[in-house]
Amino acid sequence: MRSVELHCKDLSKKFLNKIIFKNLDLTLSGGDSLSITGRNGSGKSTLIKVISNLIRETSGQVIINIDGKEIPQEKRYRYIGLVAPYLNLYDELNAFENLDFFYRLKNKNTSGKTSNEKINTLLDRVNLYSRRGDLVKNYSSGMKQRLKMAFSIISEPEILFMDEPRTNLDKEGIEIAYSIAEEQKQRGILIIATNEAEDLHLCKRQINIEDYSV
Repeated sequence: MRSVELHCKDLSKKFLNKIIFKNLDLTLSGGDSLSITGRNGSGKSTLIKVISNLIRETSGQVIINIDGKEIPQEKRYRYIGLVAPYLNLYDELNAFENLDFFYRLKNKNTSGKTSNEKINTLLDRVNLYSRRGDLVKNYSSGMKQRLKMAFSIISEPEILFMDEPRTNLDKEGIEIAYSIAEEQKQRGILIIATNEAEDLHLCKRQINIEDYSV
């Protein structure tokens, strides 16, 4: 298992003249887990998007080190997993094809056999193996959320972001999400954005994003 460190230094984000958060400092390393809380619309998802390199910070720095080496911004996606409501799947592909596409993006040197084995194992993990050939557009919202969970761990990421992980999930789906979260804490860093009290036990540390908006 590779060592991982995440550093946010004096991190700030604003849209037009509205400050979402500012002067946020954070350091996490392998085995650490963090929950980000705050009211709806307060900036939890924005912070995750900034740290995961989906959008740029207004000021400050995000630094990711793997085995003591800083990872260039354009290569961070290889070490990051994300499950979130705003993550888009390809509706015109089936579940297997979706995961195969994303797996090959992150693992360009993989063989077809390795890819197939990995994907089938993941689909079984989230109880979608029997529906792997169905087009995603015909999936229920809960099935799509479980497929997103499979996508988030397809490369065994050093850092896993779970933004409102219980969204659209039934009891079985929530148990799968919690299992993935617990597994991640053994592998690297876990960051969860949530307002659900039931999710908070998953993390050792907690911040309220609203504390950084004034």
